[in-house]
Amino acid sequence: MRIHNTHKPLNLLQRYLLMTAGILIMAIGIYFFKFPNNFSTGGVSGISIILGRLFPDSFLSPSTVMLIINTLLLVLGFLILGRSFAFSTVYCSMLLSLSLSGLERLWPMTAPMTDQPMLELFFAVLLPAIGSAILFNLDASSGGTDIVAMIVRKYSNMNIGTALMIADITITVAALFFFGPKTGLFSILGLLLKSLMVDYIMDILRSRKCFQIITTQTDSILDYIMTTLHRGATIEEVQGAFSHNQMTMIITVLNRPEALMLRKYIHTVDPHAFIVITTSTEIVGKGFLSI
Repeated sequence: MRIHNTHKPLNLLQRYLLMTAGILIMAIGIYFFKFPNNFSTGGVSGISIILGRLFPDSFLSPSTVMLIINTLLLVLGFLILGRSFAFSTVYCSMLLSLSLSGLERLWPMTAPMTDQPMLELFFAVLLPAIGSAILFNLDASSGGTDIVAMIVRKYSNMNIGTALMIADITITVAALFFFGPKTGLFSILGLLLKSLMVDYIMDILRSRKCFQIITTQTDSILDYIMTTLHRGATIEEVQGAFSHNQMTMIITVLNRPEALMLRKYIHTVDPHAFIVITTSTEIVGKGFLSI
């Protein structure tokens, strides 16, 4: 069995452009849909909504509270975590806070955009979930309670996922007392949807197509995979159980656009090729997820 391996690394500019896109999507969902409806689904944004309710006549709007909390958490993270504190976390956290402040100045919101709270809850959950999934897929974070998790992880063996979930539930349940049962129940529903939607969107973003190709045009297809698609491949000699003919099988993993291109090319050079295509969300190795 021979292995041919090439990959396309994500450069620094691409990484920060994707992080910026993820943060802006999150900011749109939080500002236009969460804040006006008081949907408190945990995290710093949930705390900001509640504090904004406690001090309605002050300068502490939810976006301002979020900026203050994130800044304090960043300072705390630098003091406690030191060099292990990722610059990407600082970038994403400050960009999110500043984006919310900018939206507040450009498009002041005094009421929800529509009179359909379920519709607004959907976008209040969906857009931040898409943004979070993009960041998680890049091993990045928007800061906030994630910084608290990093600090707790450093000094204890506490289950961070459980601790953050308890904190989110506490913040969400508090919406029942501050905003009434209707908003509180919408917030609880939003928290449940958020936990499911982030995982679902991450699976979509990580989705890859695994090809097993039995063909007589091995060299041509391998050349296309490596030189045009810039991907790696594995070659394995196989034998037909019925015919006992010796054949070559190519194994490769591609993203969706590359998979479509390869299918079209194989159909052109070898219409009789036998292809098995499976979908996977966990590909670990060079060119994909790190171990």
